Amino acid sequence: MRQVLILILCLLCLVGCQSHSAKHNALPDGNKYATGFQITPTEEGLLVEVFQPYTKMLIREPLQRIGTMSAVQIGFIDALNANDKVVAVCNPELIFTPLKGTEINIGDAIQPNAEQILQANLDLLLAVHYGQINNAEVERLEKLGVPVLYINEWQETHPLARAEWIRVVGALVGQIEKADTIFQSIETQYLQLAQKAHDNNAIAPPSIMTGGNFRGTWYVPGGESYLAQIFKDANAAYPLYESEQTTSIPLTIEEVLYSFNEADVWIGASAYSLDELASMDEKHTWFAAYKNKRVYNWYKQQTETGANNFWERGVVYPNEILADLMAILNNDTTTHLHYASRLE
Repeated sequence: MRQVLILILCLLCLVGCQSHSAKHNALPDGNKYATGFQITPTEEGLLVEVFQPYTKMLIREPLQRIGTMSAVQIGFIDALNANDKVVAVCNPELIFTPLKGTEINIGDAIQPNAEQILQANLDLLLAVHYGQINNAEVERLEKLGVPVLYINEWQETHPLARAEWIRVVGALVGQIEKADTIFQSIETQYLQLAQKAHDNNAIAPPSIMTGGNFRGTWYVPGGESYLAQIFKDANAAYPLYESEQTTSIPLTIEEVLYSFNEADVWIGASAYSLDELASMDEKHTWFAAYKNKRVYNWYKQQTETGANNFWERGVVYPNEILADLMAILNNDTTTHLHYASRLE
């Protein structure tokens, strides 16, 4: 079950799914990028509304007892120095950020433990909507009286839209102004990096590939996905930009070879070394990036249990992921990488 969950989290975080932004062009009031939520001041407090599926929470005073169902939620909470509000977590082995250590383990994110959640006496459970995978479980918790708010940042297709969900968490813990300040800093740094990447247009941009062969299928980001947007902002050549898909695209090895055989860089490989990558599938050695030893994973900040800060802090600070990609594409070996490691 844990391996299945890690795969689901990886696909959701890196690629994304059909998003609210794919259906609605107008942004909710107060948002610059995110389409999946709205925060409205009222006489009674802040009304936080999350779309698809719809949940809402009226915040009269800062919440004190929060349960989380994903590591990304911890990333937002940690950025606001509100870790003391977390009293219950799903899959603690997949959380990279150190917490108090007294949090109640409320089970698996796909099959949360209702009894433990009820005993936690939560002000709010931050849920994640995985469609039919866990929808019935979360609905059952709501019927039992557990206050639930979905945090569906993974449905956004722009990295800054995902990062902007820090405003939701800021509203919940009474730090909306601090959240806005943090987001503005992230946005400024991200846009400055993207501008720097595109200013360097004297040479053809390096090409990039990602993913790996999983049971005969190679999943790659669609051209309108979250990860493809970061590729664009890093000024990387990626042959599937024109696919206009926000979902991951399943390819055969023949299709991958056709599109990516000569790619300069391979990012996001699921191995720690070139030898391990080759042992997983000999076809991995056919690519130019492998032959030239320009293969990278996102495992620099990963624990033995699979907790990975790339899926936690990285979603909150996409400027750091963009900086990593720019250094990798430019073959810059002197710049500190936050999340990526080169396979040897």
